[in-house]
Amino acid sequence: MQDDTKGLRALIEGNEPVFAPLVLDPMMAKLAEKAGFPALYLGGGSTGYLKTVTEANLSLTEMCHAGLDIRTACTLPLILDGACGWGDPMHIHRTINMSEAAGFSAIEIEDQILPKRAHHHVGIEHIIPMELMVDKVREAVRARRSRDFLIIARTNAVKNASLDEALRRGEAMHKAGADILFVLSRKPEELRIIAERMPTPLMYMISSAGLAASGMTVAELYGMGFKLFVDPVMPLLAMHRALRQSYAALKEGRPDPTIGTEGHAEQQLMHETIGLEQLLEIERRTVEK
Repeated sequence: MQDDTKGLRALIEGNEPVFAPLVLDPMMAKLAEKAGFPALYLGGGSTGYLKTVTEANLSLTEMCHAGLDIRTACTLPLILDGACGWGDPMHIHRTINMSEAAGFSAIEIEDQILPKRAHHHVGIEHIIPMELMVDKVREAVRARRSRDFLIIARTNAVKNASLDEALRRGEAMHKAGADILFVLSRKPEELRIIAERMPTPLMYMISSAGLAASGMTVAELYGMGFKLFVDPVMPLLAMHRALRQSYAALKEGRPDPTIGTEGHAEQQLMHETIGLEQLLEIERRTVEK
């Protein structure tokens, strides 16, 4: 597969929904690629959990470092959860430049205060004035070096303000140049209004309860204008459960509940994921003749 940052824009403009699952490291990216996904999402919330803090504690540099690791192993388009952009409109320029340099194909920026608060994780939002968010979006568009680097503008105003306020913000962010709008809601009646009022393409984020929480299918949402679908947490939850159960079993001297007695077989599959045979083949041609 070619390493081409034009890939994501072309996918979004295509005739099928684009599903980008969470990845946090190169192995997850390779597994998602093997499963057939066309794009990937480096989530801030899940990265924070992985580091036993929250998204509010993360820096731009560590997210870009994670992006470099992932892009080194996998060339699928990678979306960065850019939180609040790590600063005001002036700071946004470096955020965009670093994100592009790290190989991301898009960045998602939301309208919350900085420094971000952990209370975001329990549904309490602290949104910034619309004018400031519009300035952030406008400067993000100005800062990018390629129009194929997409700006995803997000508003969480539905939760703590109103749907009307969220729609007003969405329209303003679109006029400021955002390529994709993300108006956070999972209620069917609100999603229909968002789709009627907002210009496409739109992004939909799946909750930990799965797509069923929206009461709608991907096909229905896609038909309404939702082109990009992101699952920001399910792979991490699956990993957390598997590790939690594995450590408990190891401590009690029981077989791993997921692997059982098939550890060797799984290790062989892991060798395939990392491309061990290709590395060995290089050594056979060179230093291990």
